[in-house]
Amino acid sequence: MPPRVSARSPNRPTKPGRRGRPATHDEPWIKVSVVLFRRQVRQLDQLTAQIRRTNAVRLTRAELIRALIDALIESRLDLTTTESGADVKRILVDRLSGPATQPH
Repeated sequence: MPPRVSARSPNRPTKPGRRGRPATHDEPWIKVSVVLFRRQVRQLDQLTAQIRRTNAVRLTRAELIRALIDALIESRLDLTTTESGADVKRILVDRLSGPATQPH
């Protein structure tokens, strides 16, 4: 079998540039796949669309999710005693709702 001949153009760089979307962050990252419910994706999309309409800022789902995770980390909430995602959700809703929105 004859050797395969490369179809590479002589003007093409030997090292291809970065593929895909341009990086929007400088720190190292790991791609993680997470299954979300349709309702969660709908809410994320509605929120990012509302932000875009209100502020003319294009915020992605991923940016919003990363911000939520960073806020949780920076809050220093102790979640070590939780036993389920429902527990975490209850704690976060209680904390985010605050006393101003609690029914009297």
